[in-house]
Amino acid sequence: MRLSELLKDIKVLSSYEDREIADVTDKTSQISEGCAFVCVAGARFDGHTFAEKAIENGAAAVIVTRDMGLEKQILVENTREAYAIMCRNLSGNAVSELVVIGITGTNGKTTTAFVVKDILKAMGIESGLIGTVKNMVGEKEFHTELTTPDPYDMHKLFRLMVDDGIKYCVMETSSQAFHQMRLAGIHFKTGVFTNLTQDHLDYHGTIEAYKECKKTLFFNSDNAVINSDDDAGAYMVNGVNADVKTYGVANSADFRAKNVQLFADRVEYELNGERVIFHIPGDFSVYNSLSAIGAVCSLGFNFSDVIKAVSVANTVKGRLELLKTETPFGVIIDYAHTPDGLEKALNAVRGFTKGRVITLFGCGGDRDKTKRPKMGRMATDLSDIVVVTTDNPRTEDPDEIIDDILLGVVGSKAEVVRVTDRTDAIEYALSIAKEGDTILLAGKGHETYQVIGTERVDYDERDVVAAALKRSSAN
Repeated sequence: MRLSELLKDIKVLSSYEDREIADVTDKTSQISEGCAFVCVAGARFDGHTFAEKAIENGAAAVIVTRDMGLEKQILVENTREAYAIMCRNLSGNAVSELVVIGITGTNGKTTTAFVVKDILKAMGIESGLIGTVKNMVGEKEFHTELTTPDPYDMHKLFRLMVDDGIKYCVMETSSQAFHQMRLAGIHFKTGVFTNLTQDHLDYHGTIEAYKECKKTLFFNSDNAVINSDDDAGAYMVNGVNADVKTYGVANSADFRAKNVQLFADRVEYELNGERVIFHIPGDFSVYNSLSAIGAVCSLGFNFSDVIKAVSVANTVKGRLELLKTETPFGVIIDYAHTPDGLEKALNAVRGFTKGRVITLFGCGGDRDKTKRPKMGRMATDLSDIVVVTTDNPRTEDPDEIIDDILLGVVGSKAEVVRVTDRTDAIEYALSIAKEGDTILLAGKGHETYQVIGTERVDYDERDVVAAALKRSSAN
């Protein structure tokens, strides 16, 4: 592709010689002959320091934000933005051929994305999906590392979708992705806001900065589907030009659920004269289904058809996932890793548990420490027994993380047990469970690994539970 084509829609501040470019990268390890190397300044490494070496290694151009005194440099205002748009252009701007639905919020993004995809499929429409659990092109699955991928990988996915004849893509849009401008150059047909609670303050610093990043979605959307029961809902659409539709339970909304009924395997409610049956339990599932219904309706689909389609939506891996254990007690895996997420999961579990609620959780290392005691308090307030353990300790001492969590359980009426090793903790929870109890394994969800130090170690709780129960039955 010609350099001038790659730089389309980017404000270039210097002259350059137009030439053929073989590829685009911002990674020093991926520099190849004839590529354009984009110098991005990160927290630990500034690509500008490698600009001269990139040319020596074969780069045909280096994209910079400051004068490096190099013959092949091209000066732009923001290299992060430039990199995203160059990746878009390299794909032939495939994303412009898609109807894109973006979902932002602290909790519920993954479930909402999968439900939107399921609704479309039930109406005979294949779609793409980009998110936390996996990326999908129709029914083909691709591995994911980030909720919102690197622009190069993301636009490759868009290209695959278009080449497969897919017209719709639903994607999770993270606050970090907006802050890092990974989504620059993408226009959304519909933006969805689920909710906003404390998370990622280790990255953003303040809840205000976190909230501001999420609002970016709605400046780039034709339609906005907003949770009107959330305090941040009005902020998300204040001053934006999107056509706004609201959803909720407590407040007046365009999509308002009434006569809500909660069951162990589903929720049911009335919505604008139609009966909705959604086969994922928990009161928060009412909100997730409403957001998905609102999103699909915003695309112009018939309301009654959408309501029928939502009834066949599947459960999502790691979201109140009930394991098949053949035990007299239930074992549920959920990704809840924030105070709000844990509260929602526990309220759902409490709603259908006849016996005791046994909650097992930990908090991630090298992340926001202020939420640890809050999660400890939340777990003990809503559980009968709490097993505090390890969850992605990264470079922190697991026991110090647990110490932080236990600061929030002082005076709790729940029984609190400390078991540092997560496998030992799961075995303990299984050993004390009785008929009618529910064990909630919180934090890992869809993840099939633990991050210990800087290493990612294989760890699937489904296998851990199965192995523990097999050992128990053998004894």
